Amino acid sequence: MGKTFRQSMAWLHTWSGLVVGWILFAVFVTGTASYYRTEISQWMRPELRYGRTFGPAELAAAADRGVAYLQAHARGARTWFITLPRPEMPVLELFWRTGPGRPPGHILLDPDTGALAAVRETRGGDFLYRFHFELSLPPLWGRWIVGICAMIMLVALISGVITHRRIFVDFFTFRRRADQRGWLDAHNVTGVLALPFHLMITYTGLITLSVMYMPWGLNAAYRGDTQRYYVESGQITAPRPPTGSAGELAPVGPMVVTAISRIAQPLERLTIVNPRDANSTVVAVFEEPYGLSHQHPQIAFNGPTGQIVEIRAGDLGPATATFTTMVGLHEAHFAGPALRALFFLSGLSGCAMVATGLVLWSVARLPKKAAASPIPLGHRLVHALNVGTVAGLPIAVACYFLANRLFPIAMPGRSEVEVQIFFAGWLSMALVGLLADARRAWIVGVAMAAAAFFAIPAVDCITIGYNLVARTYDSNAAFVAFDAAALFVGAGFSFATYVLVNRRAHPQNFRQSASRGGIIET
Repeated sequence: MGKTFRQSMAWLHTWSGLVVGWILFAVFVTGTASYYRTEISQWMRPELRYGRTFGPAELAAAADRGVAYLQAHARGARTWFITLPRPEMPVLELFWRTGPGRPPGHILLDPDTGALAAVRETRGGDFLYRFHFELSLPPLWGRWIVGICAMIMLVALISGVITHRRIFVDFFTFRRRADQRGWLDAHNVTGVLALPFHLMITYTGLITLSVMYMPWGLNAAYRGDTQRYYVESGQITAPRPPTGSAGELAPVGPMVVTAISRIAQPLERLTIVNPRDANSTVVAVFEEPYGLSHQHPQIAFNGPTGQIVEIRAGDLGPATATFTTMVGLHEAHFAGPALRALFFLSGLSGCAMVATGLVLWSVARLPKKAAASPIPLGHRLVHALNVGTVAGLPIAVACYFLANRLFPIAMPGRSEVEVQIFFAGWLSMALVGLLADARRAWIVGVAMAAAAFFAIPAVDCITIGYNLVARTYDSNAAFVAFDAAALFVGAGFSFATYVLVNRRAHPQNFRQSASRGGIIET
């Protein structure tokens, strides 16, 4: 810590950013991609034809087919979830839970026939979305790790603002140099460019899981009964406990038609609780209405009779409305195409801010003159993590997309293999950063990233037989935008490769050590 307050804040900013920087970069990259989660899922299921609209009668018939399948294959489950077909996902998605510790069931059906949908098994954009706040770990562990990192990120942002007295002047200052000053300028510009967004997205990200991070008030008021809190706050309908006696579920099709006539929002899913009990409940959950608030209107039906039991249509109190608005700001479901693109670009700015900060830490600690002594182990480790994260994570994402096209459609466990390829690509780049010398590691990393992203539209064209131009004339916007974005990212990494190959390492800024694993100012 320094002698003055600003020096103390500079120390805090430096070390708080380094300690969690690699996780934050992964969170920013996958979270930024999640703004186009639906489009990514569409690209990864090319067998489906998107854009079809479903009327109330078609949704009612599809719901009945879903219930028929669940009654035949999931009679022992305590809860059934039926996601109805919609233009962006024109299949019937079934999910059921049988009990604690037991694996859930999941299946996709053709909404017109009730047969298994002819679509490849994949987690699509949902994997990237959940990774950005769970890190592919058990939910409790992953969310706590990301939450702690987000808290430290908030500290780093505030201390960074305090540290930079000339923060707005620095925003207009960028020197294209390969030394510490150039990296500091890049870090300042990318940090200030979207500073309000960075503060908002970090703070609201913490708010979304605040009940888990700070449960003491809820525990004191509700004695740990979180379900009663959600009911009283107006977020869900009141649960109906089972009676223990058998009962028959009424046809859900008429319930779907009734629900659609009551609330002028697209119907998203049905939740059927205790489906074989005399006190079963069918809850119709609607998509959130347009606006900042993240809320889902709901209608609960008595399962055996089909009569409406309760309607929740947005009657939230001030505290709950504030909370749902924070969640809505973080997820940006309200954003139209232009605003969503702005959120995406701001997310990319956050990725660049974290990446330049990580590299800056290494550059600032380079020896002033060439020396024969080996680079300290800690510096070598930071370098390997920098290469493995900054170059490795984009490669991992590209490998995830390529695996979706290259593996056989009927391959068992296909979705898990795609995830394994994601981590394999990431690990391979981390090993390159650990084993290769500095300059070669960065060149190999960005070159591999460029090749991987350029390969995505090429492999897409070869495996699907449908090129970018044909899709443009076919008005398949999601596929066109995805392939175009891959080419754009590949071009960016190609330019970075060109700069690295043609820039000579300055003898005062780069030490090529026989010990390997040195630091390069990329």
